Amino acid sequence: MANSTSTTYRLKRKILTFTNKISRRLSKPDRKFTADMVYGILASRSCLLTDISDQLHETVQKANTVKRLSNHLSEGTPASAAASYLHTVKRRVPSEPVVLIDESDIVKPDGKQFEALGIIRDGSESTQTKSVYKKGYHVTEACALTASKHPVSVFSMIHSSAEKDYKSVNTITFDAIKQAAALFGKATFVMDRGYDDNKIFLVLDHLKQNYVIRLKSNRKLLYHNKWTKATELRNRRKGKVKADVFYKGKRHTAYLSHVKVHITASRKDIYLVLVYGITEHPMMLATNKEIRSKDDVIRIARTYFSRWRIEEYFRCKKQTYQFENFRVRKLEAINALNFYITLAMAFLAQEELSPDTNPLKVSIIQEANPIKEKVSFCYYRLAKGIFGILSYAKEGIRLWYRTKRPVNRQLCLKLTV
Repeated sequence: MANSTSTTYRLKRKILTFTNKISRRLSKPDRKFTADMVYGILASRSCLLTDISDQLHETVQKANTVKRLSNHLSEGTPASAAASYLHTVKRRVPSEPVVLIDESDIVKPDGKQFEALGIIRDGSESTQTKSVYKKGYHVTEACALTASKHPVSVFSMIHSSAEKDYKSVNTITFDAIKQAAALFGKATFVMDRGYDDNKIFLVLDHLKQNYVIRLKSNRKLLYHNKWTKATELRNRRKGKVKADVFYKGKRHTAYLSHVKVHITASRKDIYLVLVYGITEHPMMLATNKEIRSKDDVIRIARTYFSRWRIEEYFRCKKQTYQFENFRVRKLEAINALNFYITLAMAFLAQEELSPDTNPLKVSIIQEANPIKEKVSFCYYRLAKGIFGILSYAKEGIRLWYRTKRPVNRQLCLKLTV
């Protein structure tokens, strides 16, 4: 039974083993807080402190639990915990992994007391012809793909142009690139058209990283010692290499072509990979990875199409754990809360990497009761299954961190004659 006591116990133990690895360098109260947050987020499928406190089942008043959690969040993200998390992630991804970088938004249209609340473009309501702007925050995320092509975050920051001493979105993006490069040494960075910027190319070249970046229609490239629009090169050619690609949850047949060019920024040799048959206008991808055969062209195209997984990652955070529905107001506390949501998502990635025959994973999938036997992105069903199993728990994890007190606490007076 997925809701048996032994299954609940094994799941709790696995969550605590995971959080203890992240918080092993922290004090005992901070280790307990880390476990409380990750367990509460997984058990409630929410980032609201009131929902988290409900799942902890503490003997004190609920208001006191919420205040304790809020006070810890106001202290920010512990540096040692963040370092331990990155060390854990590094062991779960291949060498020279694919790193996806993208931006999202957190919309707070009715917010008044949130710190440094700025004006952002609401991606959920904006279209190609019309942009809708609301109050909220920017989110910059970098995710590495595991061996099973599931994203796990290596950089996540909530920021706003209304912050004091705020520089630019590019500065945050550069920090994400540098952190991923320092963590993995060598990686392939995949980005969409919003990152078609000479500064991005220069930073990646300086760090000696590979990249696959989709180009804008106004990009110019040096071809045969002549500056030529990328769209003109696109229109001259036709796709000769047929490939099956997976894009936005569906399989498509694409036709590929490539040509060697120079980018404006560095004047280094790169390849322009053209993808026909997927979108209205053929895609133009710039890459510095070597192309020697048709298989290399197909591999680069599939690497770019893996980028949709970071969009699914954002959607999963917002739908599963109510990422946009937080109530903490200080920006440092908001980023700390985001860190613990990231830990909960990383726990899903860890369970996804477990063998399909693992008894606990089998119980989680059974509790989720999925419609399809196999899917390409399984975080939703894992989150649902974990939530279902932990809903039967009546004790939370307070007994796992029971305070050890002296046996005899009575005051003793020693009389001397």
